[in-house]
Amino acid sequence: MPLTPPIASTTPAGAFERLLTIMDDLRLNCPWDKKQTLESLRHLTIEEVYELSDAILSGDMPEIKKELGDVMLHLVFYARIGSETNDFNITDVLNGICDKLVNRHPHIYADVDVQNEDDVKRNWEQIKLKEGNKSVLGGVPASLPALIKASRIQEKARGIGFDWEEKSKVWAKVEEELQEFKDEFNVEDETTIDHERAESEFGDLLFSLINYARFININPEDALEKTNRKFIKRFQYLETKANENGQQLQNMSLAEMDVYWNEAKKL
Repeated sequence: MPLTPPIASTTPAGAFERLLTIMDDLRLNCPWDKKQTLESLRHLTIEEVYELSDAILSGDMPEIKKELGDVMLHLVFYARIGSETNDFNITDVLNGICDKLVNRHPHIYADVDVQNEDDVKRNWEQIKLKEGNKSVLGGVPASLPALIKASRIQEKARGIGFDWEEKSKVWAKVEEELQEFKDEFNVEDETTIDHERAESEFGDLLFSLINYARFININPEDALEKTNRKFIKRFQYLETKANENGQQLQNMSLAEMDVYWNEAKKL
């Protein structure tokens, strides 16, 4: 006999309860859902978060709503698995994040005064240290992509006051790192280039650029992704135009390809 699905609700609590009920049904009756573990869901969750990120960058609100639902399903799935081993359940998860938010916002739920968001971030990091974190940087996941990790490291350091005071000095650091990177290749005999040192200097240059981006309120991850998308769009235009004219990119000169590329830029 098929199960009767729970009806839709018009309240947040009711809708959440509906999802929990469906999750229980799937876990008990669906062969695929019954097999899943925390580990097997991990890579799928990462994929869902990236799909949400894509939707946000595209400004596609219906898609954002859909992807938020997918992410919510994964959170409920993890909590259901945790309840089966008596390690935690969805109530523990929700109360845990509520307790943390209350504790981390003493300017809302206690008598701490703050003047701006920098004070809030500074308090946040100090509270985390009191909670047992051994390092301000301890909360930065080791598996984060390097670009995002650099941003988070800098934000964490800023939270306790370790930061540049003036934007001009940050840009001077960018120019300094750029020159040091160029110096690694400014040699008469290219066979003597130390690529390990060059790689290190390039990393320093990227780190300083990310730092400057933070000072001018640019998210480097978003900025680079938008450039990636722009390049893909223009390159695919180039491919389309070449195909329409019976040309193959590998047989075209750079000057010929530039004609289509410049057309794409104008579009």
